[in-house]
Amino acid sequence: MNIYGLEKLSLVDYDGFIAATVFTGSCNFKCGFCHNSALVLDYKSLPPIPESDILAYLKKRKGILEGLCITGGEPTLNPDLPEFIKKVKDVGYSVKVDTNGTNPEMVKLLATEGLADYFAIDIKNDRENYSEIIGFKTFDTSKIEKTVEFLLSGKIGYEFRTTLIAEYHKAENIRRIGEWIKGADKYFMQKFKSGDNCIAQNLSPVAEDKAKEFAEIVRPFVKSVNLRGYG
Repeated sequence: MNIYGLEKLSLVDYDGFIAATVFTGSCNFKCGFCHNSALVLDYKSLPPIPESDILAYLKKRKGILEGLCITGGEPTLNPDLPEFIKKVKDVGYSVKVDTNGTNPEMVKLLATEGLADYFAIDIKNDRENYSEIIGFKTFDTSKIEKTVEFLLSGKIGYEFRTTLIAEYHKAENIRRIGEWIKGADKYFMQKFKSGDNCIAQNLSPVAEDKAKEFAEIVRPFVKSVNLRGYG
């Protein structure tokens, strides 16, 4: 596993669990709003953290910590992700995986083998306008669509989430996202916070009143819609 970061305690990364979070290196997207630019653009310059160190920490904190969140970068790019999660599960932890949804085969494997307990899938934008926000001229969303379809089947716990960017997200984009994920259990709209670690420095957040309008647009399509980072 390409692990390059560890947050030893988090109360927000895995809802309902006191958790630790590990950060994997490498990503197949280059989203301008990403706060983990080093993990995306230059992760090999960072000191790796051995799996053995992570597992030793989890064993030591068992009884205090309850879950592990695996984020990135893009965790599903690691072919040894299932083996790592199995070791974590053997210690007795619940596991959440954050992903951009581009590896539906890995998502299905982790779910059907009982390795991941929960997924958080980033929906960057509506399908027609996906490419620019992830750093490409064009992009085929078919693999993400397969991941969305699998999660909507209800075989495992999940949430969809979108980081709202004023330069990319308008009412029509949000309506199309709602139509895409129709029937979803949970959808979170997250406030963008700029910072020096972001890949791009020219983006701005959606104002709270506008974010509330966006939430109302999606409510007819999704069972639970919430704002995250506002108020």
